[in-house]
Amino acid sequence: MTHSFDKYYWDQIWQGDRAAAMAAGDPNPHLVQEVNDLTPGTAIDAGCGAGAEAIWLAAHGWQVTGADISADAIARARDKAAACGVEEQVQFVEADLSSWTPHEQYDLVTTHYSHPAMPQLEFYDRLATWVAPGGTLFIVGHLHLATSHGAADNHGHGHGHGHGDGEQPPAEASATAAGITARLDPSLWDVRTANESHRTVNGPDGRETTIHDVVVRAIRRN
Repeated sequence: MTHSFDKYYWDQIWQGDRAAAMAAGDPNPHLVQEVNDLTPGTAIDAGCGAGAEAIWLAAHGWQVTGADISADAIARARDKAAACGVEEQVQFVEADLSSWTPHEQYDLVTTHYSHPAMPQLEFYDRLATWVAPGGTLFIVGHLHLATSHGAADNHGHGHGHGHGDGEQPPAEASATAAGITARLDPSLWDVRTANESHRTVNGPDGRETTIHDVVVRAIRRN
């Protein structure tokens, strides 16, 4: 099955019965590991969902914008930011990331398993243009596997923003480290991380699920 990943699709996800469990997820461990040593500045989390990563960044000194196409996700993110006491450090914007462009560039542009209604690698190309000189592009995506042919109907931003029931994301929502880094001009980018990893998490139903990640961190040259 092929998904359109349009606003209707994501609204259905965030209005569904898994939304509460999805919103309760912790910040992505790759973000915590890779970004923790960066000097805080301005950041945008593209496809922020319920805001776990944006709120973590705000709590660690960043001035953050979180953008997501789902109004329900944004509402959850705002409530969570207020509950965490970081509402002054983070703003949330309802936006279609396949067409919306911010009015500024950022010291950190990050995304975690987000896929709007456009080809995945072209989406990462868009995000790269949002990075200020000297800034960081940090991508965590679904790793493209040979078995990534069928789509999970419950696809969404769950614990770890992964798929439930052990199912893999559809091929059009996945990528490889080589596929991403090949699009980063080495005269403009210094690639610091290009990893493909596998980790086990407990899904919303309590069962263990293996998450296959692609992680890329690159610095835009001045």
